[in-house]
Amino acid sequence: MDMQNAPSLPGSSSPAPKPQSWIQRNEFALHKIHSITGIFPVGFYLLQHMVLNSFALAGPEAYNGVIEFFEGLPYHLLLALKYLVVWIPLIYHTIYGFMIAFRQDAKTTKSSSYSKYRQHGYFVWQRISGIALAAFLVYHMATTSVAGSIYGQESVNFYENWAARLQSPFIGETPTYGIFLVYALGVGLAGYHFGYGLWHFSIRWGIAVSEKAQNAMAKVGQLVAIGIFVLGIAAMAGFLGVKLGH
Repeated sequence: MDMQNAPSLPGSSSPAPKPQSWIQRNEFALHKIHSITGIFPVGFYLLQHMVLNSFALAGPEAYNGVIEFFEGLPYHLLLALKYLVVWIPLIYHTIYGFMIAFRQDAKTTKSSSYSKYRQHGYFVWQRISGIALAAFLVYHMATTSVAGSIYGQESVNFYENWAARLQSPFIGETPTYGIFLVYALGVGLAGYHFGYGLWHFSIRWGIAVSEKAQNAMAKVGQLVAIGIFVLGIAAMAGFLGVKLGH
């Protein structure tokens, strides 16, 4: 007798399904929000942040002019940009990203064995890069945005401050460029995380449906990741005296 299709005995009942949490009931929408905040505004902010930092390649006056421009914005507008456009979406993306990292298995699309292996690798490294990047961002924001609000931008975030900081050790006092290496790692993590995010976003939002389109977006993501890393390193080199045309 097929026990799976056997009729239920009189008086017997199936166990009641476990009630879902609010997060489980709204998982689809929360995933969508997490996905799109990684592109805009968080990803967009990353790109413009790298571009504005690259003004260091034009010298102290050019870079300090960028800082002074933002400091010259009306205070309420600066607060809105900082908290509504950057911090709140970033905090949501980070918290929900941690939830995904610690409770989900890799999901792959219907594609070749190689593509499934690649997707699983993307999944794993995306989680590793996200966790490491979150730790880096806490350090970065504490020593720049928060410190600048407390001590003043001119003593924390101007060209001269960054030039000295990047030559400093992460621990100790002897100049070893330890901070430069920490930021190089942070930029690399950010580049990979955003590059993969573009690929994943294109799939989740139905932009790249076929395997060919997904492979193309994977290459785009890789190029974006490399571009962000190169731009970040170039900006830091600008703080160490490298100038365009020299």
